[in-house]
Amino acid sequence: MYILHDLANIPSFTMTTIVLIFIFHMLHVLPFCSCAAAATFVFGDSLVDVGNNNFLFTLSKADSPPYGIDFKPSHGHPTGRFTNGRTISDIVGEALGSNSFPPPYLAPNVESNATHIGINYASGASGILDATGTLFIGRVPLSKQINNFEESRRYIVNAMGEENAKRFLKKAIFSVTIGSNDVINYFQPSIPFLSKNISPTIFQDYLVSNLTMNLQRLHKLGARKIVVVGVGPLGCIPFIRAIGLISRGKCSVEVNTLIRKYNKKLKMEIDRLNKETRPKAIFIYANSYDVFREIILNHEQYGFENSDKPCCGGYFPPFVCYKGKNANTSSVMCDDRGKYVFWDAYHPTEAANVIIADKFLNGDPTVISPINIRHLHNYGS
Repeated sequence: MYILHDLANIPSFTMTTIVLIFIFHMLHVLPFCSCAAAATFVFGDSLVDVGNNNFLFTLSKADSPPYGIDFKPSHGHPTGRFTNGRTISDIVGEALGSNSFPPPYLAPNVESNATHIGINYASGASGILDATGTLFIGRVPLSKQINNFEESRRYIVNAMGEENAKRFLKKAIFSVTIGSNDVINYFQPSIPFLSKNISPTIFQDYLVSNLTMNLQRLHKLGARKIVVVGVGPLGCIPFIRAIGLISRGKCSVEVNTLIRKYNKKLKMEIDRLNKETRPKAIFIYANSYDVFREIILNHEQYGFENSDKPCCGGYFPPFVCYKGKNANTSSVMCDDRGKYVFWDAYHPTEAANVIIADKFLNGDPTVISPINIRHLHNYGS
């Protein structure tokens, strides 16, 4: 009461000065942790690459039209995203309140983004295994992506101090979307020691073991909210179906069987990690296989007209999606991109990504467990 009485008698200009001093002091105590949307650190392959491969000598690039044709922030110009518009991680970030997308780590002068919106480390053609994607020459494997995050973490610590950095990273969301290229390389080996001479069981265990080690590295570096996306039904993508001469409406049973067993083992490992780390940390398993398989099987219910062919690049080798100077030098492209599940022979359209992102954000435990991403955003707060 005495404090309130005294404050009531302070002149207004003095009260304003006190408030300004208090705000100034608080900004210096907690300079980076007052943002509404949590920072996002994205790891993975071409499904979530936003331009890192633009800065590599690589055969895996999406830096030319018509890639990005529906990406509004760039006014339809290619950014390095391997789709016509936004990636799943872009859409999830927007839904959680982010006003901008985490930039690619390899782009110049992006270090400061690490302390507010986050960074994207994903690289097209990369895999869980360092040797995956050698056919494409340049790419950044998962282990090196995490090395790059270590550099970002040093910047964060230098900017705000160790304790504030720990609090900041505790609120951030980390996502790992990787494994597809490892599986494709297994069935179309460009790596001598990773041919189908290795049994599917050993291969699955090897992938899970390597991914787990990398997830534990992220946890050791301060990650506390980690989304791990399983491998989707690659046996149904146009590339696998075309090279396997699989008829319309069918998928490669062999490829999808391996993926289902791998995903099952991965989920078991995620459950084990949660038993070790919760409630201080949480690992989320996103069931991309069932989500995307449902979209393919019931595509008309989701507003699609085609779930077999890619919108761009055609159904036969070399599967190149490219816009030349005229129709004779350009790939075939569909009239309505929103009616196709697949953008090119490997990747979904933005329309499909929107559905997948919504499932990950709001889905039940059959889709994403133990909690969905919207609940994860507020976890521990």
